[in-house]
Amino acid sequence: MAREFLDQLSAADREDLLGRGRRRRWRSGATLFGEGDQSTTVVLVLSGRAKVFSLTEQGGEVLLAIRGPGALLGEMSALDGAPRSASVAALEPLETVVVPVRAFLDFLSARPEAALCIVRLIVGRLRDADRKRIEFGTYDALGRVALRLVELAERFGQSGERGVRITLPLTQEELAAWTGSSRESVTKALRTLRRHGVIETSRRSVAVLDVDELRARAR
Repeated sequence: MAREFLDQLSAADREDLLGRGRRRRWRSGATLFGEGDQSTTVVLVLSGRAKVFSLTEQGGEVLLAIRGPGALLGEMSALDGAPRSASVAALEPLETVVVPVRAFLDFLSARPEAALCIVRLIVGRLRDADRKRIEFGTYDALGRVALRLVELAERFGQSGERGVRITLPLTQEELAAWTGSSRESVTKALRTLRRHGVIETSRRSVAVLDVDELRARAR
C-alpha cells in the first residue's frame, strides 16, 4: 500500500506544513466536511480513521475510501477551487491539523518536493479508483468483500495469536457500501468466510485467521 501524504514528506516539510495549521479533535461520527461544500481548508490526520463517502440521489451511501494517520483530506478542492467532491466523517475519534487553503497552496509553492508528493498521491488514488472499477465488474460479492478485508488487514490490522485483527469500527452497511453490494450479500460472504475458517467476527471487529486463503478468495 502507498504511504500516506505526511509519511512521504521530509521532516522539515512536515514540520512546516503542520505549523501552518491548528490542531482540532473530532468525535466519532462527526462530519469533517460535506459533499458540495466550498473548500476553505485541508485536513491532516494525526490519529484515528475517517471514511470518505458520497450520497446517491436516493439517499444511499457509497463508501469511497478509508483514511488513517498521515492522510491528507480535501486536497482536490484546494487545488482546483471546485466544491468538495465527497463527504468525510470520523469513524473513531480523530486528532487532526486543519490548514487554510491559502496556507496550503503557499506551502506547495515554497516546497517543490512536497508538491511532487501531491502529484504521487493523486496518481495513486486515480489508480486505486480504476482498480476498484475493474473489481466491481469482475468479482462477485464474496470476492469484493475478501479484497476489502485484505486491504484493511494490510493497512490497519494488528497481528496477534489469532491472526490479524481489524479493529476498524466499520458496520456491515458501510462494508456493503464500500463493496457495491447489498447488506445481505455481505452477511452471506462473511458467513462463508467464517465457515471455511478464514475469519472470525465479533461486534465491529474481524480477525483474519488465514491471510493467504483470504487473498485466494479475492482472486
